[in-house]
Amino acid sequence: MSHIIIRLPEVMRRTGLSRSTIYLHMSKGHFPKSVSLGERAIGWVEIDVEQWLDERITEAKAINNE
Repeated sequence: MSHIIIRLPEVMRRTGLSRSTIYLHMSKGHFPKSVSLGERAIGWVEIDVEQWLDERITEAKAINNE
């Protein structure tokens, strides 16, 4: 299986969230955890971020339909 890793600028672009908000959500367990790519590099598994976005969209649609 092939995993695509995306770096922080791409995560920010896709989610519309700032760096600090992403880290805050991660610390609370509300956003996918990053993976270590080396001593000073991290990234996120693309499918984890996409699933998180799908869940937010589904929740928003459910609230709007109430």
